[in-house]
Amino acid sequence: MRLLLFLLICQCAINSVEAYSASSPSVILLMADDLGIGDLGCYGNRTLRTPNIDRLAEEGVTLTHHIAASPLCTPSRAAFLTGRYPIRSGMAAFSRVGVFLFSASSGGLPSEEITFSRLLKERGYATALIGKWHLGMNCERSNDFCHHPLSHGFDYFYGLTVTNLRDCKPGQGSVFLKGVQKSLVIPLQITGITLVSLAVVHYTGLLRILFRALCYCFLIATISLVILIFFFYHFRHLNCFLMRGHQIIQQPLSYENLTQRLTKEAVQFIERNTDVQFLLVLSYLHVHTALYASKNFRGKSKHGLYGDAVEEMDWSVGQILDVLDKYNLSDKTLVYFTSDQGAHVEEISSSGEVHGGYNGIYKGGKATNWEGGIRVPGLLRWPGMIQAGAYLDEPTSNMDIFPTIVKLAEAQLPSDRIIDGHDLMPLLQGKITQSNHEFLFHYCNAYLNAVRWHPGNSESVWKVFFFTPNFSPEDSNGCYDSHVCFCHGRFITWHDPPLLFDLSTDPEEKVPLTPKTERRFYEILRVIHLAIENHTRSLHAVPNQLSWDNLLWKPWLQLCCSSLFQSCYCDHDSERSLLEVNSG
Repeated sequence: MRLLLFLLICQCAINSVEAYSASSPSVILLMADDLGIGDLGCYGNRTLRTPNIDRLAEEGVTLTHHIAASPLCTPSRAAFLTGRYPIRSGMAAFSRVGVFLFSASSGGLPSEEITFSRLLKERGYATALIGKWHLGMNCERSNDFCHHPLSHGFDYFYGLTVTNLRDCKPGQGSVFLKGVQKSLVIPLQITGITLVSLAVVHYTGLLRILFRALCYCFLIATISLVILIFFFYHFRHLNCFLMRGHQIIQQPLSYENLTQRLTKEAVQFIERNTDVQFLLVLSYLHVHTALYASKNFRGKSKHGLYGDAVEEMDWSVGQILDVLDKYNLSDKTLVYFTSDQGAHVEEISSSGEVHGGYNGIYKGGKATNWEGGIRVPGLLRWPGMIQAGAYLDEPTSNMDIFPTIVKLAEAQLPSDRIIDGHDLMPLLQGKITQSNHEFLFHYCNAYLNAVRWHPGNSESVWKVFFFTPNFSPEDSNGCYDSHVCFCHGRFITWHDPPLLFDLSTDPEEKVPLTPKTERRFYEILRVIHLAIENHTRSLHAVPNQLSWDNLLWKPWLQLCCSSLFQSCYCDHDSERSLLEVNSG
């Protein structure tokens, strides 16, 4: 009897292990920033060395038609976390600026949105976000943390709440300077001329103006200018800082061994949770500018500082895979690698060095819905559960990660809202051969820009553009004059009829089809317009998180680890590292 009981217990333990590895894996999601699909060896690059990322391809599935839900950081990441088009959560801008730029903005991922981290945490997963967040922080007070990662299902956070910018690294220039000059020079000139003119007509007696009113106008203009100068002079301290949880630990951010620090935090999180299921989102700052690389990688690649950064990120991926091997977790862990959007092709340093990536054969880049802006790497590895070395050319989306890992964790998908992503496992395991995405809708900020249609009875993938960005110079592959492409007004050209491409035969989007070259031209447009009508009916009005009011810097929301008089300076992260070295 005891022997039978012992055997039953053993069998239950075996079944428990099998159930864990087969249906409820740990999950590691690796996201690069502004990485081009053509930057990786597994997608055809022959000069950059990415053996660890390529290993994911060799041991898993390579998605060759993987699409970011937006060509910009903030909306793409919102879609990734929620499985929903960013227009549904208010994370798509109607103004020119489509991402958060300041730590003390009040917009962010709404608390009503359900993230995969929240659902997995409810299932008992340990959850961590390490690296870039870029989805807001506070709403009304500097300590309400309403948009912070810890308010969206993550137990642990170590990283940046905003993003990596040239302005964060001394000597790397500014993403604001040209725009501020263009936007402010004329208003300042008009204000100055107006005040001087009013003073002249007042003192010459041509027009009596209250002296107090004139002083108030001058005072308001002066205070506004002083605040603006103060903000941009201290931009690095106010916006570029490192946090652990809710606490700032380094202000301003230091780039010294930054990737090593992020990687160390990720490895330590895995090591703390070897006996439980975990979700780790490692969101790299590489390869968004300002570019950086540690001493071990600087000057080692064939593509300057950009290549150094890519190869350092690849090293980090290798460290993550090694720690999984060390603790026998590889077979129990689903690993996914991607980029939030395509390479920023217009990134060129002041010395003329190319600081943007390579999008392979694809047209355009970041901030556009040409394939170069939204077709991104998609690698998934789960040994024993996903076929090794396989390629899938079906349209998939970064929104698909939400339902995929939620179902694997045996959590319930929300029933009170539309989830635009689809579970990838049937496709990855060969149970189905065609993607569930018949249509994908591509927004440029909050404006519907293009639609992709993959009919169920055809190999064609039709793509329709209603407007396209005006490249500058005209014969270039980007908007170099403005540093990034925009979505409205003089920056775009509308097309009537829309541009039509068949990506299955023209992935480079070189030759638009016409009624003469495609006999089904108008039928294709008709089907796509019907799909747009159905999609539009599913949208509901929500607060715009990227309105000017939510984007602008609000001094009362500013976090500072010391005081403004001390230039908001602290470096607890280096102090902690020094203590660890000394204690070791």
